Amino acid sequence: MISRRLALSLALAAGALAVASVAGCAQVRETSAEIKYPPVGNFVTVDGLRVHYDMQGSGPDLILLHGASGNLRDFTFGLRDLLTPHFRVTSFDRPGLGYTDPLPNGGFTLVDQVRVLRGAADQLGIKRPVLLGQSFGGSVALEWALQGGANGASALVLLAAASMPWPGGLDMSYQVLSNQVSAAVVVPVATALVSEDYVANAIARIFAPEQMPAGYIEHIGPDLTLRRATLTANARQVNGLRPQLVAMLPRYPGLTLPVELIHGDADTIVPLAVHSAELVKLLPDARLTVIPGGGHMPQHLHADLVVEATLRAARKAGLR
Repeated sequence: MISRRLALSLALAAGALAVASVAGCAQVRETSAEIKYPPVGNFVTVDGLRVHYDMQGSGPDLILLHGASGNLRDFTFGLRDLLTPHFRVTSFDRPGLGYTDPLPNGGFTLVDQVRVLRGAADQLGIKRPVLLGQSFGGSVALEWALQGGANGASALVLLAAASMPWPGGLDMSYQVLSNQVSAAVVVPVATALVSEDYVANAIARIFAPEQMPAGYIEHIGPDLTLRRATLTANARQVNGLRPQLVAMLPRYPGLTLPVELIHGDADTIVPLAVHSAELVKLLPDARLTVIPGGGHMPQHLHADLVVEATLRAARKAGLR
């Protein structure tokens, strides 16, 4: 009996040491990421949450909303500077990603994200913005536009946007990472141990079949997304998206504002045939630009089309 107790005690001690070691490694990686990739903008506070934003340029207001697993650095890589000659461009870190605080109590809904971001926009004096959303950011932009209001969106530019309920389910990783019990074990391990090569390959798959631009990984700071709180918030948002799109679908025909859709026909992350090709049929004032052979990241590889579409949307909205 003594030997069994000793063995159990040693096993528990070893387990505790392993957990502590993983947590320590995760903390080191998070600290390193925040030192290497500090906030690039400023902060406002909405309902007690800090919201990180970057504002540049002058002219009509344009808000940029990044996709899942991203942050506003995705736009400061290149697109923002092409738009600032024409607009006052504000990029936000969405709640729980980048340097914006997560929603309280594990919140993840589009409605709650828009509430926080609209509150930040109001504080910054942003008026009747054109909303440009990429991927998941397109879902947020659609919800923002659907809410309307005196200072709602004036036009939408949706890049490879997740806009329609898709068939089938998500990758199992989103369910694991968003589950409170399994995430407690898996998330720290992912933060501590996921290799740089794995991350680089994952990002390359997002750009495929097109090539990722040189210097993109070094600029975006992928280790910011590997932080424990960010991994959890991102997984909850993605895992909870489909039912929200189901609820939004009947409301789309009421969006009478100008909408520009840009989508690659080789996008395997958010397929054209499922999303933009169907959404354009429901919107009264929408134009779809299809990029032959284009993947999921038109803001980087087809920025000229994005700038043209944004200017076109602004003109149709009477902003230029």
